Amino acid sequence: MTAPLDVSGSATEAQPESVLAGAGKAIQGRSLTRIAWMRLRRDKVALAGGIIVILLILMAVFSSPIISLFGHPPLEFHQDQIDQSTLLPKGTFGGMSSEYLLGIEPVNGRDIFSRIVAGAWVSLVIGFLATVLSVIIGTTLGVIAGYFGGWVDQVIGRLMDVFLAFPLLVFAIALAGVIPDKGFGLEGNGLRIAMLIFIIGFFSWPSIGRIVRGQTLSLREREFVDAARSLGARNGYILFREIMPNLMAPILVYATLLIPTNILFEAALSFLGVGINPPTPTWGGMLSEAVRFYTLPHFVLFPGLAIFVTVLAFNLFGDGLRDAFDPRAH
Repeated sequence: MTAPLDVSGSATEAQPESVLAGAGKAIQGRSLTRIAWMRLRRDKVALAGGIIVILLILMAVFSSPIISLFGHPPLEFHQDQIDQSTLLPKGTFGGMSSEYLLGIEPVNGRDIFSRIVAGAWVSLVIGFLATVLSVIIGTTLGVIAGYFGGWVDQVIGRLMDVFLAFPLLVFAIALAGVIPDKGFGLEGNGLRIAMLIFIIGFFSWPSIGRIVRGQTLSLREREFVDAARSLGARNGYILFREIMPNLMAPILVYATLLIPTNILFEAALSFLGVGINPPTPTWGGMLSEAVRFYTLPHFVLFPGLAIFVTVLAFNLFGDGLRDAFDPRAH
């Protein structure tokens, strides 16, 4: 027979005090936002996209000091840097040097670096504000259609179909081409920026409206909504206190993915000559001017690269947010 094991006072003995030492501590819960942030931190590609987005925003906000430190005024001509016989920049690589980091434009000699930095402000402002407008309209109508259903859902659904049937690019070209020089207390490019924000935002809301409607249809059948309704909560309370907080994650994700689409749309309008009036720099306008000088690759490369990097960064960050807020992706 095996002798009984003497564990009194030994290291292998489980002391009651050590077992119960942490029993009284409350378990700390984690919110959906914290869980999403923990997932997002593990996605290095999405974090890289987010960092680039932040740098682009800072570049647009502090464009004036950046231009004064590393470039020249974006509307300033430098004819002394242009070969008058060919109207092309002097030197190699389009006049790139320590003074002109990305070279200069042919014919007039404007600093390409300064114009790209200045153009970031226009592109990001139009992209952000147009997205905000479309999110407000789409979220409002989508929630109303999904929650109330019936004839309300039918009317809003057919309205979405009508807007989605519009050839948006052609319609935007037609509207942008007839914008007056003055109106609504604005004039010049200030009026054109406001009108472009309205055109892009107002006609792109159905896409986010359909997503919000589908999410609302699912949420209105959940137990917490039934519980609030059984306690006598009115429709306004249920919409703003129960459903809307649960819609913030998909709205945020889709808005992040909608911003690059709006930036590309503005660049396309400027490229076609119905966007911001020159000489105000925009990335699409710079590409339009560069078409005539296809033998100078730097003139096309840098504004095109600015659009490419911006759109890619927003898409990577938006995809990462979508995966972080989606529990089924982990």
